[in-house]
Amino acid sequence: MTGSRAKSAPIADSPERGHGKGIALLIIASCQLMVVLDITIVNIALPHIQSSLGFSTESLSWVINAYTLTFGGLLLLGGRLGDILGRRRVFIFGVLLFVLASLLGGLSQESWQLLAARALQGVGGAIASPTALSLITTTFREGPERNRAFGVFAAVSAGGSAIGLLAGGVLVEWLDWRWVFFVNVPIGLLIAFATPRFIKESERHPGHFDLLGALTSTLGMVLLVYGFIRASEDGWTDALTVGAFAGAVVFIAVFLTVERRSRQPITPLHMFRDRNRAGAYGMMLSLAAAMFGMFFFLTLFVQNILDFSPLRAGLAFLPVSVIIALSAGLASQLLPRWGPKPFMVTGAILAAGGLAWLTQTDVNSTYLGSILGPILVFGSGMGMQFVSLTLMAVSGVEPREAGAASGVLNATQQVGGSLGLSILVTVFGTASRNEAMDQIPRFLAEATPAQQSQFRRTGELPAPWGDQVLASGVSTAFVVAAVIAGVAALIALFVIQVRSSDLERLRGGGVPGPADESEGALGGAGTAAEQGGTDDAQDSAVPPRKRGGGEGSPPLG
Repeated sequence: MTGSRAKSAPIADSPERGHGKGIALLIIASCQLMVVLDITIVNIALPHIQSSLGFSTESLSWVINAYTLTFGGLLLLGGRLGDILGRRRVFIFGVLLFVLASLLGGLSQESWQLLAARALQGVGGAIASPTALSLITTTFREGPERNRAFGVFAAVSAGGSAIGLLAGGVLVEWLDWRWVFFVNVPIGLLIAFATPRFIKESERHPGHFDLLGALTSTLGMVLLVYGFIRASEDGWTDALTVGAFAGAVVFIAVFLTVERRSRQPITPLHMFRDRNRAGAYGMMLSLAAAMFGMFFFLTLFVQNILDFSPLRAGLAFLPVSVIIALSAGLASQLLPRWGPKPFMVTGAILAAGGLAWLTQTDVNSTYLGSILGPILVFGSGMGMQFVSLTLMAVSGVEPREAGAASGVLNATQQVGGSLGLSILVTVFGTASRNEAMDQIPRFLAEATPAQQSQFRRTGELPAPWGDQVLASGVSTAFVVAAVIAGVAALIALFVIQVRSSDLERLRGGGVPGPADESEGALGGAGTAAEQGGTDDAQDSAVPPRKRGGGEGSPPLG
């Protein structure tokens, strides 16, 4: 324990404590923005990518899923890499790999080349993102200082999706769709160059890599998402659909078995024994599923039905970025006073309410009358959520597992987004096919010979019949998205429990010493991370005490 305390002084005097600390946060936030932004910056370019590389409408979602699946599936391994090899060096490697993949994506000439580049981008993001979050816990002291840093990180994570839509619109409108990939190259190189100058290397913890766990979890999620997308195209009884779901069950079962038996698992399952952390992961999974679906379908809606240009479509989502940033900033300031639960409950209800409002969209909807209000309500709820969920999920873990905890949080966001998008695409496809069956007789009765000839050639209904099909599918998808967000609200109400000792730690007071690191649902992790931990802690065979508030701390929610 003495060695652990001795390590706290150098961190307090590190260059990050002065002017350099602000630059360090800027570097970390810039990397997270680049990684998160890349999920949606491509959305605006999808129609142009489709026409340029020959994607079908159904396969177009793989341009998004190829990235989010490798990103989410390997985030757990990425966090573990940082723990074992050193977070700064792994962070730089992940950024450079992301830069290389972005360059290859912009140079793609075939659809498979772009999908391969997107998958490689996901690998780079999976390495860089969890180490970025872990670097915050070792750079900023627990209390108001770390709350502000988490507020910036959470605002970037939540607002990056909307910013990506705006940036994508500008690049596609003024340059070319390939620039949504090329733009990452100079930004990533600048981040990699600045990191060694402003961020110190973290302590390396001995261990091994759970490659089998990473492989089985990624394959399981890929097959699960493929099953949903295949079902939307060929039905639930299709042999490949059934086979994909069966394979997903097998791989996920093997993954859980491997994690239970591994001495150093990629996903320490004991972290889910803490009800608050498990609840936060469940909420992130649900809210990310709803958020990814909202951006995907609204992007199609405003460009295909409202006839927005790429730039105008990007500008249409700018208010979401603003409201998310404002909401996240306000939540980070008020958290020490009220605790995270009120923001988690209110945020989830607002998100579900905004999505429920979007179910009213149809072919006669307008942006100001039908879209702006719902996305502002949704964005305000998401801003509250990301700050609270980040604090709830990564606190209270031992320093040697900080990367794994960060990886699980990010993984639930990306996997939840990819899985949610595949489910909503399935719902969209079913509703669209049903509406198309109603519209085809009307089309054949009213269409011109030229329109009928085009329909026989492409199999796609032109406007206005095609618009009706798209609008019906989108509004139905939003019904399911609202239900998914509602699940997050139920988790916040009935699972999350915050104690008075947790509020003390959020205010920067009552920070436990090394002997008390395991106390408090929101305490302990920051202190342990700042002190650097001890090798003795890693070799101890004594199981950790159950996390929660200190004795006598009454639950506040």
